[in-house]
Amino acid sequence: MAKNKTIPSQASVTEFLDAITDTTKHKDCYALLDVMQKITGKPPVMWGNSIVGFGSYHYKYDTGREGDMPLTAFSPRKQNITIYIMTGFDAYEDLLQQLGPYKTGKSCLYIKRMADVNINILSEIIKSSYDIMDKKYNS
Repeated sequence: MAKNKTIPSQASVTEFLDAITDTTKHKDCYALLDVMQKITGKPPVMWGNSIVGFGSYHYKYDTGREGDMPLTAFSPRKQNITIYIMTGFDAYEDLLQQLGPYKTGKSCLYIKRMADVNINILSEIIKSSYDIMDKKYNS
């Protein structure tokens, strides 16, 4: 069975974020770092080589595959900032209408800039997802 490549590492979150050359994305990632630290009360940890995660949970599929993932996380990508909302988005339709411009994948929320979104709405989505996942897997 293949090993999960997205695992926590000892790499420095600060060094990773400081290497972002796009000034706006650099500033936005530090803002998101602050938001997620306040919401979770957890220190940031590098997962793989490009994901900044907070907290963790252990999953196990019926197939036998298992591993650990962050409860919430973000990653600066070339086109956008990816925010990992591990619960998915079904419960957040009303909030997403108030967020500002975004796109989604299965558990990925893609935004261009923090200035484009309502930070209070984004924080509410992150907190709700984090709390649900933490209660489900870590209680």
